[in-house]
Amino acid sequence: MAGQNNGKQGGQQQDVNQLLKVRREKLANLQEAGQDPFQITKYDVTHHTSDVKELYNAHEEKLLAGRPAVNTDGMDEAAAREAVKADYEERRSIMDADPVHVSIAGRMMFKRVMGKASFANIQDLKGSIQIYVARDAIGEDLYATFKKSDIGDIWGVKGYAFRTKTGEISIHAEKMTLLSKSLQILPEKFHGLTDTDMRYRQRYIDLIMNQESKEVFVKRSKILKEIRNFLADRDFMEVETPMLVANAGGAAARPFETHYNALNEDVKLRISLELYLKRLIVGGLERVYEIGRVFRNEGVDTRHNPEFTLMELYQAYTDYEGMMELTESMFRYLAEKVCGSTKISYNGVEIDLGKPFARLTMNDAIKKYTGIDFDQVPDDAAAKKLADEHHIAYEERHKKGDIINLFFEEYCEKELIQPTFIMDHPIEISPLTKKKPSDPTKVERFELFCNTWEMCNAYSELNDPIDQRERFAAQDANAAAGDDEAEHTDEDFLNALEIGMPPTGGIGYGIDRLVMLLTDSQAIRDVLLFPTMKSLDSDKKASKSSEGEAAEAANDNNGFFTANEKIDFSNVKVEPLFEEAVDFDTFSKSDFRAVKVKECVAVPKSKKLLQFTLDDGTGTDRTILSGIHAYYEPEELVGKTLIAITNLPPRKMMGIESCGMLLSAVNNLKDSEDEELHLLMVDNHIPAGAKLY
Repeated sequence: MAGQNNGKQGGQQQDVNQLLKVRREKLANLQEAGQDPFQITKYDVTHHTSDVKELYNAHEEKLLAGRPAVNTDGMDEAAAREAVKADYEERRSIMDADPVHVSIAGRMMFKRVMGKASFANIQDLKGSIQIYVARDAIGEDLYATFKKSDIGDIWGVKGYAFRTKTGEISIHAEKMTLLSKSLQILPEKFHGLTDTDMRYRQRYIDLIMNQESKEVFVKRSKILKEIRNFLADRDFMEVETPMLVANAGGAAARPFETHYNALNEDVKLRISLELYLKRLIVGGLERVYEIGRVFRNEGVDTRHNPEFTLMELYQAYTDYEGMMELTESMFRYLAEKVCGSTKISYNGVEIDLGKPFARLTMNDAIKKYTGIDFDQVPDDAAAKKLADEHHIAYEERHKKGDIINLFFEEYCEKELIQPTFIMDHPIEISPLTKKKPSDPTKVERFELFCNTWEMCNAYSELNDPIDQRERFAAQDANAAAGDDEAEHTDEDFLNALEIGMPPTGGIGYGIDRLVMLLTDSQAIRDVLLFPTMKSLDSDKKASKSSEGEAAEAANDNNGFFTANEKIDFSNVKVEPLFEEAVDFDTFSKSDFRAVKVKECVAVPKSKKLLQFTLDDGTGTDRTILSGIHAYYEPEELVGKTLIAITNLPPRKMMGIESCGMLLSAVNNLKDSEDEELHLLMVDNHIPAGAKLY
């Protein structure tokens, strides 16, 4: 069996190689005939495909205004057919007498050759349109070239729009130009590009094959445009500040470090925009903002990428209350402009941005969801005692304010679906924020939460240079104690504050997370054109040459996801085998099937559950929930082949019916209670629905 499969696979690879060879031969023939498409430098495009359809509809409405639809009542089938045909021909003659001439360009995604006339589909930025290609219209030589062209080739088409008998607006080609030859083979059209890893690594193919993906990035661009429009109406100035800095401050994050050869100095990539923008407020630029990349040396998950887009803005002579008003107004404006409504949907949950946003202090939120009132907790020791009682892990250096934040993260964030301002954070976690005059243990700060996510972070900015120096000193102490994310004293920034900064409100928005919310995208990688990915050959680079050769052989297009590698299992504890025998008939009652993951998302309000949409070979999607979110992120699993028991009775979990169970391998580590879990993944060549015996 294995030999047969390998042979089949080898044959398939040979077929692909042959097809690629044929494409290059076609290119060589074109070049030899003086028709090299790569020598064409420009093409006159007058319309996109969607423009053609809109233009034709409007023109048709004008020319055929008042013309009644054909009436076939009382006619037999043959007579009705003739009446419809005659009506079409008459309408067509009217439209063709005053045609809409267009010139489009795009990628050919479909072709159907039918003797002297053919049909094809051309796809561009705004959609796709059918073209009708007749030998008599474009000439015999060009028609022969068209017939030999391949899916993926890029064509320029000039002609006039018309409506087919089936009602589809199309273009009757009068002149065609091959603008570029595709030398690679696109994924199969009707299934699209479903391999998540390939979608992220080869975004150009994803954009070609998945219209939904293209729409996300078009919408992202629109979001950025409307943010700029909104801020321009409020007299904000867009500025640019350094990316390479000596002191990466303004946030609690670990920076990337590099070396500047020309100056022989170590520098860091910025983690925030804050400190330079505040310098501009000192300089008298009263309303400034920047939209730019920042870099944080941290892990990758559904909501985090080491490089991401941040927007920070600062406004003189206001405070965090002013930032709340601005934020609420901007979110409402963006929803209306980009989504067409202040009510949006994320993962099937309606979020209403039109209502006034809720407001809760951090302590009140904790009290609401745990019953604990930290305003009544006297000191650090009492806070740590509460943390111990609630199994909240903390570090020895943590103070009461840090414990409050840990409680909030554990118990409150998951409850904040509708937009909610969380205000008045502890001073320990807010080194750049003004103290509340009424309570110096807290600061004038808020975070906006929506869909359980932190969407932005805002302050009444600290402008007291003496207080700021003390806060920096406390951060330096944290760094000395081992906190990699602590800030460091920035003397130039302190000098700027000593010059004098007016009362200022400031805020930072994670643009990528905002785009996720407004486009109903499940992972940050879905809204980044080129997300951070581990190099495909990173494991090979790290291994010895002999091991690398073995790994390459193991990973040679065999359908698995990573190469086989040497793994140390010496610390693994395995459960003892069951001693009780199970008869064969009992075992056979469980229906084990190979299933392919079509979609995988986190279940709202659950930290453990992932919801799988699975192809089990029946043609009907199967939903299974599995409590494995601690071990996997949803996007890692899309496209994988798993094993499921499919004949278990359905059971509801978080209100969702789960129909089956995915199989996992579970073990503990020796001398530890830590559990390891690995989903059972199999060769992708195994089809969905294949039964295991």
